[in-house]
Amino acid sequence: MPEPLIADARLDLRGTPCPINFVRTKLQLKRMIPNSLLEVWLDAGEPMEQVPDSLTMEGYVVEQAIAQGDGDYYALWVRCPAGE
Repeated sequence: MPEPLIADARLDLRGTPCPINFVRTKLQLKRMIPNSLLEVWLDAGEPMEQVPDSLTMEGYVVEQAIAQGDGDYYALWVRCPAGE
């Protein structure tokens, strides 16, 4: 079993609409040191369909996404690239 991921920072964006949730995630990642890990909570549906793909296109590494509660939101772990 893989080791659990330990976030350097957390961001709760449940209830935040697209694309604001992506913008807030990206702003937080830009403030973090290279190779650090951000845990983001996103609503199921459009946020989970859009935000991970948008982050990947921007050069961030989505390490893991796990449904939480009854599947109404997800915990997404995003790593800052070393070159940031």
